[in-house]
Amino acid sequence: MSRYLGWQAVEFARFPQYNRGNIEQIIEIEGHENFLEAQRRGKGVLILTGHIGAWEVSSFAHAVYGYPMHFMARPLDNARLDAFVNRYRCLSGSRPIYKNESARVVLKTLNNAGIVGILADQNTLPEEGAFIEFFGKTACTTTGIARLALHTGAAVVPGYAYWDAASRKYKLRFEPAVGIVETGDTERDILENTQRFAKITENIIREFPDQWVWVHARWKTRPKGEPPLYDFL
Repeated sequence: MSRYLGWQAVEFARFPQYNRGNIEQIIEIEGHENFLEAQRRGKGVLILTGHIGAWEVSSFAHAVYGYPMHFMARPLDNARLDAFVNRYRCLSGSRPIYKNESARVVLKTLNNAGIVGILADQNTLPEEGAFIEFFGKTACTTTGIARLALHTGAAVVPGYAYWDAASRKYKLRFEPAVGIVETGDTERDILENTQRFAKITENIIREFPDQWVWVHARWKTRPKGEPPLYDFL
């Protein structure tokens, strides 16, 4: 895990070198027709992703290819480091959305048929998520993607960059837009769609288990009355 994180840090440091003339030497796009079809709907696109493969490279490269996006981000505790990291992230035209501005900026972006990438494999507080099944265990998971998709009609497209050893390049893969469940029962639809998104994320991780970079306690938040799963917390 430490080796892989170091590898990604090196890739991040190379961002200033990448441009439209050389980006294909580093990363190629698979299934871009899935993204383009979703974009043509005209209601914005939510990229369902996680800490899989080269997640920093994925959003950066897609912008180099001509499709800049907004991405959800948490400010780093060190302000100078945060400014440095985001300067690199934004070199190709993408922009961060911080939590304190997320609802307003996300809705505006989607209303303008823009793109928003959301990492959906994180532990979430109960007031921000719902308990669904993830790898056979109950996990508190963000309901934000489901709420946004139901409210705006935005397409939800799984997208992630994985390392392809055969070609010795990253592949930025886009899967077909996820069918959204809409029964009219809002809370039920939010829960069912959140579970659907989590299952998709789980399937991607199962395909590339060695490329899932998640060193935090994914199952930290437990349902009321349930004991913790981690001894070190």
